Formats: sequence, C-alpha cells, structure tokens
Amino acid sequence: MKVAIYGQVYQKNSLSSIESLLQICNKKPFNVYIEASFFDSIKDEHSFQKTAKNFNTFHQLDSSFELLISIGGDGTILRAVTYIRDLSIPIIGINTGRLGFLATIQKNNIAKAIDDIVKGNYRISERSLLTIRTEPENESLFEFNAALNEISVVRKNTTSMITVETSLDNEYLTSYWADGLIISTPTGSTGYSLSCGGPVIMPESDSITLTPIAPHNLNARPLVIQNSTEIKLKVSGREDSFLVSLDSRIATLDNNSTVIIKLADFKIKMIELNSESFLNTLRNKLLWGEDKRN
Repeated sequence: MKVAIYGQVYQKNSLSSIESLLQICNKKPFNVYIEASFFDSIKDEHSFQKTAKNFNTFHQLDSSFELLISIGGDGTILRAVTYIRDLSIPIIGINTGRLGFLATIQKNNIAKAIDDIVKGNYRISERSLLTIRTEPENESLFEFNAALNEISVVRKNTTSMITVETSLDNEYLTSYWADGLIISTPTGSTGYSLSCGGPVIMPESDSITLTPIAPHNLNARPLVIQNSTEIKLKVSGREDSFLVSLDSRIATLDNNSTVIIKLADFKIKMIELNSESFLNTLRNKLLWGEDKRN
C-alpha cells in the first residue's frame, strides 16, 4: 500500500506520536512517503535518523497513493486536503492538537487504528467541499479554490462592520450588517460556524449553513440551505477591501468584487474506524451527557 504522511508544524510534544506512527508503518506492508517539508523538520531528531532511510518524500500527490495519514490537529487535515484535491485518496487524522473533530485518532490508539485500516475495519465518509470564484475573475486568488470547512468574508483593517449583500440562486436574500459571514459545509459546522452560533449538521447532509459573525441586525440568524444553491456575496463598508478565507487560507479582495460560492464537483474521503462514529465524537468533544442530572 502506498501511503503518504503529512504534518504541518513539527512540535517537540508531538515527537512521541510521530515516532510511534513511523515505527508502526515501518512494520506494515506500506510504501511510505513523507511530505518533504515535514520530513526536513524531523529528520535531524536523533531517534528518527535510524529509520529515515526507510522513507521517501513527496511534494505533490498523485492517484497512485492509497492513503494519507495526517498527524497534527484539524487544521493539519484542512491543509492536507490541498494536496489530495480531487484525487479521491482516503485520509485519516492522528490528533496531536486540541479538540479534534476531524483528527479523531488519539495518541494512545495509533497502533490499533493502523491495524484496523490494514484489516479493512473502517468505512468511508464522503465530505462535500465549497468552491469560490469572483467577478471580475481573480485567477490568482487561491491555487486551490475549494474548502472542506468553510468560506468566510470578514472585515479588514477596521473596527466597523461590513455589509454583506447575499443572494441565493440569483434571488436576493438579505444584507447582513456584521463583522462577516461564514458559508459552512456540514464538516465545518463544528468549527468557526459553531463558535458563532451556527448549528451542528451531520457530515453527509446535503446542506450549507450561512452564519453571520456578530451581526448588528439582531434578527439575523444562521440559515441552512440546500447545497446545490449558488451563493453570491457583495461586500461594502468603510474600507475599500475585505478578507476572504478558505479554511486556513486568507486573501484580500476589493469591495467591487462579487464572490460566488457553490458546491465542488468532487468530495473528500474521510476514513472512519468501525469503533468510532460522528455522534460518539460529538458526545466526547462537546461533553454531551456529562451533566450529572442525565
């Protein structure tokens, strides 16, 4: 099995997890490739030097890869998606970060997780993405213009709110007076959108959520729409520009730009072990059921 390993930022407290993963992979029928920048950041560790010769590196992925293992937090998985793109390579995340809605494999469960993958004890959860384009066209906006979690428009260089004129399938919806607006996939419903009062949505639902950020018009509430809807946004405010973000990637747009958001024509394949479920993750991460009255 041809396996890619991706890590975004190497930190000393994640060394034991990295060592454990590489030692386990070394004993499996894997042909392992480590992302080149991540490899460079860990190759000087004394404990890694003994096994470094057993691993190749990659700069880009292709369809010959059968699995990508992300080691870090949810942000690392979001960055790993920019390597997978539309290649349909299944991905699983080992959590060395904090909350971990996407990276669900804990440090003490790496060996069992890899065994389960080898034995086929898992299922694939297909996750939808959102794409962005602008009018006028801005080809250099993002090299990879799709987001697994959310696309957001946010104020820039000002404490004043912005106005986000919003249309759905070319029909005017409303103008949000707010710090910004989050367009979230079901996968992203447990991220930025949730922190701004958005609903939690089951990962494979055919939905998109519009969640205003600190709205001034207090009757503005999150809205769940069909994921086939095309969304158009026009931003105005005291500044001449605003920020647009795709997951962790940020760019600046002029106020005369129209942002057009729609469903991507491909999905990301997330590996879910048979011993796990999204509902179980919700209970654990949001501490549901921890109230002693339950």
